[in-house]
Amino acid sequence: MQPLTSAMTTLRKSLLAALKSFLRGRSFLQALLAFWISPNALKEHHAKGKKAYPSRTVEDFLKEAEKLFLGPLDGDGLKRYSSDLKRQFRERLHSHPECMLPSFNHLLPTGKERGQYLALDVGGSTLRVALVELRGREATGKESEIVRMVSFKITPEIKKLEGMSFFDWMAARIYEVIHKDIKHRQDIIPMGLAWSFPVEQTSLGGGLLLGMGKGFLATNGLLGQDLGELIKFACKKQGLNVQLEAIVNDSSATLLSQAYVHASTRFGLILGTGTNIAVHLPVSAFSRAKYGKRPESWFESATHVIVNTELGMFGKDILPLTRWDELLNAGHPRPDFQPLEHMLSGYYLGEICRLAIIEAVETAGLFGGQLPPSLEKPYSLDTEVLSRIEADASPNLEEALLHWTTHHPSATPPTLADIAAIRTLATFISRRSAALLAASVFSLWELRHETEAERVPATPKPTPSNDSGVVLPSPSIDEEIKDLEASTKVAFNGSVIEHYPKYLPTCQSYIDDLVSRSQYPGSVDLVPAIESSILGAAVALACATPVAA
Repeated sequence: MQPLTSAMTTLRKSLLAALKSFLRGRSFLQALLAFWISPNALKEHHAKGKKAYPSRTVEDFLKEAEKLFLGPLDGDGLKRYSSDLKRQFRERLHSHPECMLPSFNHLLPTGKERGQYLALDVGGSTLRVALVELRGREATGKESEIVRMVSFKITPEIKKLEGMSFFDWMAARIYEVIHKDIKHRQDIIPMGLAWSFPVEQTSLGGGLLLGMGKGFLATNGLLGQDLGELIKFACKKQGLNVQLEAIVNDSSATLLSQAYVHASTRFGLILGTGTNIAVHLPVSAFSRAKYGKRPESWFESATHVIVNTELGMFGKDILPLTRWDELLNAGHPRPDFQPLEHMLSGYYLGEICRLAIIEAVETAGLFGGQLPPSLEKPYSLDTEVLSRIEADASPNLEEALLHWTTHHPSATPPTLADIAAIRTLATFISRRSAALLAASVFSLWELRHETEAERVPATPKPTPSNDSGVVLPSPSIDEEIKDLEASTKVAFNGSVIEHYPKYLPTCQSYIDDLVSRSQYPGSVDLVPAIESSILGAAVALACATPVAA
């Protein structure tokens, strides 16, 4: 009983110290975090009524932070993690209803598709209606072009439109953009759609409407109804005979937009506020149950399929977590739902840094021991702020200092050393993100090699080409493996990978290192996909309609 009594006494004293600290004006989060990190730190913090920080320096804190964030990735650490991640990918090819989801899209563009295509991109804040011209892969540099595009802001008022009212608004905007191009009202107008919300696809151009979230009320009374039919019905009221032929998500659109330009594109990568990867894999890699209900004719024509990995949902029990990652997860509304997303995406990088800053203030005297008041609120440190600070490589960090004080003012101005410490901490967090993203790409690249080698030879399936009505044989397994041995392109899009300082070259460097140590030949190159949602929707439409519109 004595050890238990002693432990309870220590707990009571520590909680009392935390309470006293709280009453002296510190936030409860600061006090609780300091206790969680080191109960002794709290006891020493107010010795004789004066602040008395432990002997730890900011430099010591940063050394430990570097070890925690980057240490597990050194040596063979990142390679070992990528092997564990590949194992998780494999397991979920056969199980788990929410990730490694095979789409209905099994055709990649030949690069010979030509014509003008109507494409829509519906996002959380914008509806974009575009006419896209595809000219063919041989038109180097001018393979695809957005001939005309009009963007419409989705205001809070529009988000509140319920049921068909939202789709009627969409149809009216479509009419605004294309009505002058219509020669005969009765002509069918094929359309491709990039839809940034959940949908349960039932065909390439059809899917059951699921909750949209983000404040939208359009699904009220319409849940479970076919998205293509809803759009078709709304457009009919405008005199438009629209037929939704292809629905794609953002990562699939990114893959398709660049596959039209680069024949070796097999991945579509998104890294902005959130993250995801689409990958082109053999149909045979999945258990039949993963495909749900789809016609036998689909299986007869498909050898490969574009897969929505839902990358953020992977990584549980294999990620090298720091105590700040654990704090973020513990305070999240859905802990453990998206472990990898927490360590990769722009939505969370700033929050991880904020939690580490709080500890540095408490235990090492960063900012003179005074946390800027704005940082007491969760998710108050935007990743863009970190991006601006990392971008400043000048000796005096003048721009970084100005940017920080503008967003997070405090009674005691930060010193140059304070901002330099924040910048160093940010580099650890962004570099870890780039490394883990590289491991994700590499793991899927190796998985693709393996699943191609495992394909069971079968009678070649006839597949219609994308630019004519002629039926051509599918590529042989040997041809697919030969393609793997060359350069594989990963099309990317998103604010973090596009704009965060040094993120892209750092990620590419990690990929190159991992590939150089792989048993499989070839290279993996990251390539930008500009306007990927609109162009990808147009390419998906071109693939779905054999004769150019």
